[in-house]
Amino acid sequence: MKVLCLGGSGGMGRYATKAIADFEELEAITIADLNKDAAEEFAKSFDAKVQGIGLDVTDTKNLAEALKRHDLVLNTTGPFFMFGVPILKAAIENNCHYIDICDDWEPTEEMLKLDSHAKDVGISAIIGLGASPGITNLMGLVAMEELDSVDTVITGWDLSSVNPAEESSQTGTNAAMIHGIQQMTGKVKIFEDGQLSMVQSLKELKINYPGKGIYKANIFGHPEAISFPYHFPKIKNSFNVAHGSKKIDIYIIKIILWLSEKNIISQDKAANIFHWLETQTNRPSFSSKKAGLPAIYGLAHGIKNGSAASVGVTFSANNLEKEVSMGEATGHPLALGLKLFLQGKINKPGVFAPEGGVIDVQDFFNAYAELEGLEKGLDISRSWEI
Repeated sequence: MKVLCLGGSGGMGRYATKAIADFEELEAITIADLNKDAAEEFAKSFDAKVQGIGLDVTDTKNLAEALKRHDLVLNTTGPFFMFGVPILKAAIENNCHYIDICDDWEPTEEMLKLDSHAKDVGISAIIGLGASPGITNLMGLVAMEELDSVDTVITGWDLSSVNPAEESSQTGTNAAMIHGIQQMTGKVKIFEDGQLSMVQSLKELKINYPGKGIYKANIFGHPEAISFPYHFPKIKNSFNVAHGSKKIDIYIIKIILWLSEKNIISQDKAANIFHWLETQTNRPSFSSKKAGLPAIYGLAHGIKNGSAASVGVTFSANNLEKEVSMGEATGHPLALGLKLFLQGKINKPGVFAPEGGVIDVQDFFNAYAELEGLEKGLDISRSWEI
């Protein structure tokens, strides 16, 4: 099998590329980047089956030709609100299976609409297989499966728990930070009281996590909020939230965003400030020692044995101690999507979010533990056991 890694030498993509480089099932890996020199230089880190090329994804002809030469594309080219939909369309049209780390809700809506097109031509596409979305979706799915019926699904993560990626081929404004600004300004889409609605980003929400108590978090514009009701239309509420281990995290964010919204500084300038803060601040690990909500989790509220119940799912205490960069947290789940595909465990045509029934959660988390050198198993907090 031949795999095309779009953005494969970038801050997120390089971690996926490193993880798949030793997959024996792969005949060839092509690292494609707008920066040709960076792609070629990074490819030298691996054996001869890995090559680097220059590719502008907005050049539709060259993109189509590259996709035709490969069986599957791993897409880490951001920001996804610009590039997600056209690249997925091109992959389907050129008979190339597709997995990405899309973390914007707007293109996620449009990409899910391509499901029937993908089914018609036999293409499997998974969108948002990173940390959040990705790991959070699968944790949320584990939580849902513990209940007899589900009313509310919440996915969440700690703003301060992931270290910034150390390397990237990218120059100029950081795409991940542009994404953050995009999803923290203005209004974002959530699913509340059985319908999609727009709310102010960073709106405060109280999270009742079994065994931990009630804590404040802030609504963040991520795809989980809309992908869960897409795949599970009977649920009534779906939110993605972020929290900080220190209140100052949220205060600083709100000040910078206010400056951006009032056009005192541009979105690019705000993104650059966030990137500088990330690189200057000592960030903790996914640490279980911090009080409050877990660093990354899925939470479901509903009914169990006729009574109201809730389930929270996160990593085990020992696994939460592991130092992890943003690139690892995002790129490694993407690589595992490819691994499961190569093993024949992802074989349904169509376009899916991670929780959409195409990924077996046990297969995924076992593979994740093996890749990261972690203990197998998740920490599941059930309200009826507390």
